[in-house]
Amino acid sequence: MTVTPLGTGIGWRPEIADAVERMPGIDWVEVVAENVCPGHLPESLLRLRERGVTVVPHGVSLGLGGADRPAAARLTALAERAEALRSPLVTEHIAFVRAGGPLTASAHLEAGHLLPVPRTRDALGVLCEHVRIAQDALPVPLAVENIAALLSWPGEELTEGQFLYELADRTGVRLLIDVANLHTNHVNRGEDPAEALAELPLEALAYVHVAGGFVRDGVWHDSHAHPVTQPVLDVLTDLAARVAPPGVLLERDEDFPAPAELAGELTAIRAAVEKGRAQAGPGAPRARSERDPLPEPPVTESARQRVALAQTALLSALVAGAPVPEGFDRVRLGVQARALAAKRAGVVAKVAPELPEILGPGYRAAFLRYAKGRPMTGGHRRDALDFAAHLLDTGAPADARARREVREWWLDRSGPAPRSRRPAVRLARATRRMVLGR
Repeated sequence: MTVTPLGTGIGWRPEIADAVERMPGIDWVEVVAENVCPGHLPESLLRLRERGVTVVPHGVSLGLGGADRPAAARLTALAERAEALRSPLVTEHIAFVRAGGPLTASAHLEAGHLLPVPRTRDALGVLCEHVRIAQDALPVPLAVENIAALLSWPGEELTEGQFLYELADRTGVRLLIDVANLHTNHVNRGEDPAEALAELPLEALAYVHVAGGFVRDGVWHDSHAHPVTQPVLDVLTDLAARVAPPGVLLERDEDFPAPAELAGELTAIRAAVEKGRAQAGPGAPRARSERDPLPEPPVTESARQRVALAQTALLSALVAGAPVPEGFDRVRLGVQARALAAKRAGVVAKVAPELPEILGPGYRAAFLRYAKGRPMTGGHRRDALDFAAHLLDTGAPADARARREVREWWLDRSGPAPRSRRPAVRLARATRRMVLGR
């Protein structure tokens, strides 16, 4: 297995694009795949690429760990981005992001977040099949990332290290190891990062993520909006003592600090890697065999349905107010449900910034009331439209001006095409509203 050397990188985001271009020592960047259009790449990314900076697309919506096979359209979109960016590889997550549908004869649900896959033989078989489907559809190698989790599945049959080892061994997929997520699982699930690293097939390592988070009520939240903590850097040092990472990347998704602070975090990351290299023993991870993965029997539909039912029950409890499935920690599940709702409100505020502007300080409370009994069934833009329609259906907001602005916003975006902005048409609409008493 040939691994591309990447060096030190940072997650490219539009908010810090200028700072990233000026930052010294950046060998590569990673971009959220769903946030770029192959035919209209941001000028900043094009300039970085022309300078020789590698750009890697990082997907968040495939749902490789879900019960349904990855959608062909999503795979095509990811492949197009890899080709447009001339990337040496693409990455995704070991997670499920949606559930329900025909397999469970239930409503389709979207999590709007990466949720953990149960570490069972059934789930592993389904995941392996989906990874192979993705590998066949992509023009470059695929690497998959371990995720952070606030909760644990009952009845798991494998540790995280065992689960990832079998996944890599069966499929030949590369691994993107997030050391912040290993720390998250240490705090939230009592899993020792050192034990996980000892079990991982580090010879399959593609690169490493490093990110910040915070503790609230004894739970670690992988926020990507806080500074990297020393315990996370310590896990990075442990990893670097076991294997030379081909690349290390700093992730930051919001609440961006000054460029000097980002540069300081990159310096701390480099120092943690160097410390690990100094501690490295004479041994090295065994070389991965270049043989093709061994053939396996296909996943049975009964196994796929068991995974589907379990994931649908959990997601229904998290976003639709359904009963907590047996064996789950009710308190921890409540923490996860609140985190999902808060993230959903934040993303809708980004994709539809006019709504929080119209509603002012009452936006967040109004959205959380709406979300409590109305799970997301499409993307966040659809969610924004549904939220605005809900406000209008319930006579909210109380302020007539704000209600009128919400209605105008919804009308402009809910039809097949935006309403005309020509003065004569706008005058006619205003006259009609006045005549009808609206």
